[in-house]
Amino acid sequence: MLALALAPHIATALTPAQALAIASGDSESRIAALNEVALAADPALAAYAQALLNDEVKVADGKAIVVRDDRATDAATGASMPMPEALEDVIINNRMRSELQAALAALRLFSPDRAERMKAIAELKSQADDSKLPLVEKAAATEQDPEIKAELALLKAAVQIASPDSAKRLAAAKLLGDSLQPATRSLLLERREAETDAAVRAAITQSLNAVESRLAWGERLGVLFTGLSLGSILLLVALGLAITYGLMGVINMAHGELMMIGAYATYMVQNVFREYLPGWFDWYVLAAIPVAFLVSALVGAVLERSVIRWLYGRPLETLLATWGISLILMQLVRTIFGAQNVGVENPSWLSGGLQVLPNLILPYNRLAILLFAGLVLAGVALLISQTRLGLFVRGVTQNRRMASCVGINTARVDTYAFSLGAGIAGLAGCALSQVGNVGPDLGQGYIVDSFMVVVLGGVGQLAGTVYAGLGLGVLNKLLEGWQGAVLAKIMVLAFIVIFIQKRPQGIFAMKGRSAEA
Repeated sequence: MLALALAPHIATALTPAQALAIASGDSESRIAALNEVALAADPALAAYAQALLNDEVKVADGKAIVVRDDRATDAATGASMPMPEALEDVIINNRMRSELQAALAALRLFSPDRAERMKAIAELKSQADDSKLPLVEKAAATEQDPEIKAELALLKAAVQIASPDSAKRLAAAKLLGDSLQPATRSLLLERREAETDAAVRAAITQSLNAVESRLAWGERLGVLFTGLSLGSILLLVALGLAITYGLMGVINMAHGELMMIGAYATYMVQNVFREYLPGWFDWYVLAAIPVAFLVSALVGAVLERSVIRWLYGRPLETLLATWGISLILMQLVRTIFGAQNVGVENPSWLSGGLQVLPNLILPYNRLAILLFAGLVLAGVALLISQTRLGLFVRGVTQNRRMASCVGINTARVDTYAFSLGAGIAGLAGCALSQVGNVGPDLGQGYIVDSFMVVVLGGVGQLAGTVYAGLGLGVLNKLLEGWQGAVLAKIMVLAFIVIFIQKRPQGIFAMKGRSAEA
């Protein structure tokens, strides 16, 4: 950056008269003086403008003086000087502050750093006026990068669209049709309402249609990504149910509370890292993943051994019992942590996002959840299909008596399977803590949707859970953009009801004799 604001003194290209003119007088004369110096692309102005924004400039004895760290320097020469006895404050109103910020952005158009020049163009699109046009033209004349040169041409057009000359407005309106920026759409909408010339108004409308057509792709991709993100969360939540309900036949209404326990376990790990390992805080999520799984799995094992084991084959009784357990767990959390939500902070590497298009940013935490859901799904699939425990689980769910006859400890397998489903719910809670609030009611917002995912995908079918979770996530977001959140939920529910009427066994029906059981 060209700004030298943090330097101990100001560069010497400014004249004393220019420095004083920018610091004192009425707003119009100060802005005129500022624009006159900015036109020369003087690097010294960046330091002086930043000092003004920091309220470090005073006026004394007809001079502009920079006061920093109890030291006084002449704003024009940069020379140290005795601290004057009488210092007059420089008033920076909102308009002057905006002009100083625009001047700083305009000066960065000449920065050797390409990223700084692009950032300056983006800032000037909402701040530039006719006074900055000569500086923009000067930057365009010296710019060698074709992409930045094109952006400077669009910036020039954004300034000229408000010109008193209708010919300039017409040329600017046509040029702005090549823009990909959301700010350009807002500018064209504003100018179309104010435009009186029919030809210019028609050109603005044509350019506006072109810009909106390009931006529509970013909006569509944004809806698709948001739907996939929601679907990945539903998939994580429903994976545990695919085991406890799909494979074991247990309607576990406490599944959401097991997910909540995983989120609170993440919160506790975060606090431990913040207190005892502050230097490793950014990696607390990696430690929270196994902790959330183990804590939820342990709670699930206790529930299975104490309550669930007596209710196999009696789905309505499991529904009532687990609903009561969910109330107990919620109240227990309220007693320990309080009824208010607790704060779970994203590590720095999950903050921010990836800008794919000017109007499309993919948040890193959502991308991480998509990847995490894929890894958990792959792990569950391998566990069920390729391991000895998975073979025992499939054998017990298909024919418990035969499995017992060949020496499988069915009670132990039931405990392992239920604990696995509970642990996966804990992983879902860990993931959810990075994108939403963590509170005692966390699980209530997902339990119904996750049951719908399992039923729609096909009981006991992991592939069906994937298709249903991602499909319902995308469908829900598409309908939200069309009819709003409430009607979207109703329409999704109606779709599932109709689908189950036509295909009771879900997307993937179970094959073989077990389908008749």
